[in-house]
Amino acid sequence: MVRSTFIGRRTELAVLRKRLDQVRVTGSGAALAIRGRRQVGKSRLVQEFCDQAGVPYLYFTATKGMSPVESVAEFCAELADSSLPPTPEHVVQLTSGSWPEAFRVLLAALPPGAAIVVIDEMPWLAEQDDLFDGALQTAWDRLLSARPILLLLLGSDLHMMGRLTAYDRPFYGRADTMALGPLNPAETAEAIGLTGADAVDAYLISGGLPGILRAWPSGTPALDFIRAECADPASPLFGVPESVLLAEFPTPDQARRVLEAVGSGDRTQAAIAAAAGGREGPLKSGSLSPLLRRLVEEKHVLAIDEPLSIQSGKPALYRISDHNLRMYLGVLRSAAEHVRRGRPDMAFRLVERRWTSLRGRAVEPIVREALGVAAAVGELPWPEAEAIGGWWNRQFAPEVDLVGADRSPVARQIAFAGSIKWLGTPFDGHDLAKLRRDAALVPGFETGVSGLAVVSLSGVHPDTQRVDLLWGAEDVIDAWR
Repeated sequence: MVRSTFIGRRTELAVLRKRLDQVRVTGSGAALAIRGRRQVGKSRLVQEFCDQAGVPYLYFTATKGMSPVESVAEFCAELADSSLPPTPEHVVQLTSGSWPEAFRVLLAALPPGAAIVVIDEMPWLAEQDDLFDGALQTAWDRLLSARPILLLLLGSDLHMMGRLTAYDRPFYGRADTMALGPLNPAETAEAIGLTGADAVDAYLISGGLPGILRAWPSGTPALDFIRAECADPASPLFGVPESVLLAEFPTPDQARRVLEAVGSGDRTQAAIAAAAGGREGPLKSGSLSPLLRRLVEEKHVLAIDEPLSIQSGKPALYRISDHNLRMYLGVLRSAAEHVRRGRPDMAFRLVERRWTSLRGRAVEPIVREALGVAAAVGELPWPEAEAIGGWWNRQFAPEVDLVGADRSPVARQIAFAGSIKWLGTPFDGHDLAKLRRDAALVPGFETGVSGLAVVSLSGVHPDTQRVDLLWGAEDVIDAWR
């Protein structure tokens, strides 16, 4: 079964320990705002840190829909039950609903040495009480920042957490920020005991989300895991991404339709407009453009890929930024409908039928990110390659899977072009000839000067001429180690 021990997050734990050491040395407070989408493990990370820190702490989690009176009362009750106050019976229990009073109660309960105060799901408190942000800022400036406490503010609403420290908000300049993503591919592989292609498949399915990985038996390949989960209508494989969708898009509005269109494979703005439209026709550009911008810049649920070369290019392509959500919208949601009707056999056959094509497209951003990580630490043959992308023209003929350049989206120099072949057959001479033809069309690619790279699930046919860089599935995972 899955290991119960805490996996990964070494960098994030080191950041938290550094902040606590700073508090100990200076005797003054430090604040850190941690944001991340639901199910990425924010609460688990911070709880692990608190357990390791060896100092008193308060961990308060807000409840959506509570009134300020209920929230303040719950805060005081949690404070009294925590390891923070030297004399818990002296903690005042408030019924006023006043956060300024609650923070004064917190101040009175602080121990003389270093301590940690965690406020989880903080956006819900700001949603309940318009004065919360201002009360927090005033309490921090006048009362709490002079004491040796580490204040950790957690939230799943990415936009609201980003606004917390924006220049026009009360807490501006008072907290550092940390964006917490899912476990990376190497951490995912370690968590469930898989290697190579099986580890990449598991990352594509789980997205590195701990809520899914906890249910994943150690050493189980992705399709075997999916087959078993299709017999369970309450499986986190289906429940976790659906809960993310419901939290971010509670009503079936235009934003939800646009997201579903992208998840179904429509990636250009024109295709998205047609798929997300209604009886009146495609969505108008005046409505779609700002909506796409919000989904990219505020919600962070979509990502944009632009063709990478020494010339500006179009069209931009949209994709679901979260790997698990991409697989859910691509096939797992339809499979879940069969599961709920008691037909696990039909659910799994549907996944099997779509698996190869979905996997081949979904692995591309992971490979590009892996090459980008390797480039950042100087592990590619091209030291000038700092940006990794792909290239296509308006006709998508050809499409080049990989382009390495000195910057993006408009480069000065193209270091290499490459191909991703994520199939059961090796990369062969025909594939290499096609890569050479297509690469020569990338603006800025110089035949004989720019390199060629191949990332292949099944290796390279022995009769194929050598390329400058050859990666397999294990190399993709190793980029994060």
